[in-house]
Amino acid sequence: MKSHFYSRSALITCILLATACAEKVPTPPPEVENASTPETVVENAAEKRFAPPAAWTCPVQPGTAPSGELTAERITTANSTRPEAGLFEGPVWIGDTLYFSDFTFAEGFPSRIQALKSDGTVITAIDNSGSNGLAMDDAGFLLAATHDRKAISRYNPHTGEREILVNEYEGNPFNSPNDMTLSRSGILYFTDPSYQRAAAPGGQDKTRVYQFDGETVSVIDDTLENPNGVSLSPDQTTLYVAGGSVVRAYPIENGTVGTGRDILSVNTPDGMAVDCAGNLYVTEHNLQHVRVVSPTGDEIAKIKVDANITNAAFGGPERKTLFITGAGAVWKLELDIAGLPY
Repeated sequence: MKSHFYSRSALITCILLATACAEKVPTPPPEVENASTPETVVENAAEKRFAPPAAWTCPVQPGTAPSGELTAERITTANSTRPEAGLFEGPVWIGDTLYFSDFTFAEGFPSRIQALKSDGTVITAIDNSGSNGLAMDDAGFLLAATHDRKAISRYNPHTGEREILVNEYEGNPFNSPNDMTLSRSGILYFTDPSYQRAAAPGGQDKTRVYQFDGETVSVIDDTLENPNGVSLSPDQTTLYVAGGSVVRAYPIENGTVGTGRDILSVNTPDGMAVDCAGNLYVTEHNLQHVRVVSPTGDEIAKIKVDANITNAAFGGPERKTLFITGAGAVWKLELDIAGLPY
């Protein structure tokens, strides 16, 4: 493999704990208006680290999962200000801020990372990010699935500096990395559908689910059509992927991902969130709702919104606010159960 990434030791330092049950919550970055992404890829940004963040863990009693039919509230201050159509994607909660990607369907799918503060104000944290799904590392850096470089990138939200962690498999660029999750052991799992393949030249012959250990990219599954949302169970023993018309669950044993089995049939699946009890919050894009299902795929609740939907994440002081992104909108719903930040 001839991927563009830094050394294994440096990358393992950068891709540390983003746990299912132990979230690292850094000091939120300062409010930087319209920060521009440097045009050159930063090679040494790993040296520009934040102070170690405080830790947050799932409570012993995480709370009660939702049931029945619910409706999320649109956050009107976060409504899109773009004149053209687009999507909000990849929500991740850091400190007291919800970060999300904001991209349009124009040529190249131009994207920026927005920051929704706890008081409802929205600023542009990183312009020209090329991003879709987002995650976080232990130092408060943003990890981004970036279609503009067909890569997994790492952003310093203070400065907009960017590193390319990995950008190809077997000598060819990815299609359009979409969503990702990190394990306690530093394994990065990500999906690579073809939705934004036209954003840059090249691509793969198949859409796949990958894992990246800091040195090697390997294939988990190449049988799902346009795999999209990806999440880990709180105990890190199951990887969930939404794609095609299913949610597929893959067992993980001693770091090895096994053969997946379909646990749920879905319509136009997109991103997912997970609560501290292990329930999945699966978005169905065109149906404009989130289906809440048990780890075995039994539906327990449905959360409606008023536009097409893309992804979800938990945030707020107790991580009991479910944030939902979609077509130029962000919604929220206060729940009685804590969940994970992306």
